[in-house]
This record gives sequence, C-alpha cells and structure tokens, in this order.
Amino acid sequence: MLDEIIKPLRDPVRGRQMLAEIQARWHTLAARRGRPIVLMEFCGTHTVALARTGIRSLLLPEVELKSGPGCPVCVTDARDLDRAIALASVPGVTVATFGDLLRVPGSRGSLQEARAQGADVQVVASPLDALQLAIAHRERQVVFLAAGFETTAPATAVTVQAAARQGVENFFVYSLHKMTPPGLRAVLGDREIGIDGVILPGHVSLIVGRQAWDFVAEEHQLPGVVAGFEPVELLAALGLMALHWDEEPQILNAYERVVRERGNGAAQQALAESFVPVDAHWRGLGLLPGSGLALAERYRQWDAVVQFADCWRDLEPPKPIAGCRCGDVLRGVCTPLDCRLFGQGCSPATPVGPCMVSQEGTCAAYARFAVAK
Repeated sequence: MLDEIIKPLRDPVRGRQMLAEIQARWHTLAARRGRPIVLMEFCGTHTVALARTGIRSLLLPEVELKSGPGCPVCVTDARDLDRAIALASVPGVTVATFGDLLRVPGSRGSLQEARAQGADVQVVASPLDALQLAIAHRERQVVFLAAGFETTAPATAVTVQAAARQGVENFFVYSLHKMTPPGLRAVLGDREIGIDGVILPGHVSLIVGRQAWDFVAEEHQLPGVVAGFEPVELLAALGLMALHWDEEPQILNAYERVVRERGNGAAQQALAESFVPVDAHWRGLGLLPGSGLALAERYRQWDAVVQFADCWRDLEPPKPIAGCRCGDVLRGVCTPLDCRLFGQGCSPATPVGPCMVSQEGTCAAYARFAVAK
C-alpha cells in the first residue's frame, strides 16, 4: 500500500518531464530579473533531498538554492552542549540523547568524548525510550536531551505527561526544542542574505499548519511554498511557486496530502500543555526571543534546566570553533564550499562543526552527494 503511494513520487520519467518544464519557467523569470532567483529551503531534510536528487545543481544558474537553519541538531547552541557534557559527568546521572547529537561539538568536546572518558551517555530512539530507561534504573537520574523542532516536540510533551502520571521522579528533560517561525523570521530579517522566496518545511507544517507561514508573505512580501520530500513533490513545489511568481506574494501548499491549513490540533494541544515559549540561543543566529520551548511550571519537577542548574553555574562562556563557518551556513550567508575547512580536515568521517555531523546538516549533504558550485 505504502509503495503504491510513494512509487509515483519517485518516477524518473515523470520527474524529467517536470524538470524540463520547471527549468524553462525559471529561465524566463531569471532572464526578466537579469539575475538568478534566490530561494531558501529552511528544512534540513529538504537540503538532503535536493542534494541527493541533484535538483539543487540542475536548477543552476537560473535558481540558486540556499540552505537555512532547519537542522535542529546543527542550531543547538554550544553553551547547551557544554551544559549537557557537564551534566553527563555528574555521578549518578545518565544522559539520554538521540544519536545525531552525540558527536556534535560544544566548545569543550562532545558527548561522545565525554562518554569515552567515563560519563554515562546512552543513545535512545525516542523520549519514551528515555523514560523507560529511567523506570528500569530508579537508582539513577536520567536526563533526556530533547532536541528538535515542532515535529519532535509533541513526543517529548506526551512523555513528560506520562512521567507525571506515573510518578517517575528520576526522569528529567533538558529541552533544546526550538520553534521554526522565529528562526525563519530572524533569517528573513537579515539583509545580508537576500532571499526571493522560501521552500517551507513539510514535516513541521504537518504540526503547525500552512497558515503558520503567512507572515512570510504578509510581513516580508516573499512567496513561499510548503513542500514534500520525494523528487516529484519537490519539483511540484518549485513548479507551483514559479507558476504563481507574478502574483501577489502568498504561501502555497504543494504538500496537501499531508499538510492541512491549521495543522495538527492534538499535537498543538500537547505542546501547549507541556511547554511555554522562552528565549533561546541558536547557533549562528544568536538569542531569538520566544523561539525556544521550556517545560511549563506544572512540570518544573521534571525540568533539568531547573533541577540541575548548579551543575553549570561556573561554566565559562563557549569558545568558537576556529575556522568553522557553520554559523554562516545556517544563516544562508555562505555555502559549505565557502568554508576553508570543508573537505580539508572537515568531512563526515572527521567532522569539525555540527553541520558536518548531523545527517540533516548542509555540510554533510554537500559532502555526501558531491555538490559543486
């Protein structure tokens, strides 16, 4: 059943036909402007898909695709990683994390290095796995590092609710969750970037809905399109944007099989019950007001940021990684090819910065799929 749905979205014949039509449309639009059209894909999964399929390169020179800060692991700030490493070194504490976060460097190493030095760091596949770890080891304090955007935050929300119902007192959440609209607002407000349109994240839009992105058109007068992730879906989104390019800027939905106007009400309700918006540090973007999600007051008992604050009270401010331009890549100011470390000591096997560590990182995508200028 699933194969019947996905197979047409990967049809190479259909894809080539669509590509030819889209290239012609964008060629006309770029010629009219006298320069390439610059679009940003916010989502890290889109970044990987555009590189893997070759669409990014095939649209050149008419369309230049810039990658945004849509990789949650990549935008996790060094100070939060330093705190997590300090926490993992506390006797009796187990830090549970997704595998992607394990190798991401803070300013003083990574969780993987801390584990090699004796810290108890466990890789889990979900927040519920972390909760089960705490239940199975009541003698230890288990802290789950909750990274991700609106797509993964609901799972953390219901897990905290479950911990409260079951009275699991040795389970804690260090929320690194971030909200995408404030991140996109910050990027669009940066005049250094110069974007003509935005490809909006499909998975996040499933939760927040198409209407969550209306500010892109209303406040910034830019067109946007919610896109899926298969080759035909990406091409359809690019074609739809080109078709409506000359109209008043609007946010289109090319992922209607998944995304609704108002999103997923149940997920939104779970988020509203478990979290409150707070200011949060983003790698590359700095402190963004109201962009983070902290546990609500009713769940203060399970909030690692509150319960373990003494563990990092004396930590020094994070130090930048020498030569690494991940921050600029996340802002869309440059591509990985503009970083002198790319391919010269920084690779998926030997990553220097977070954008090369994560599977959704722009640098990793460029390296894995040999994206060229």
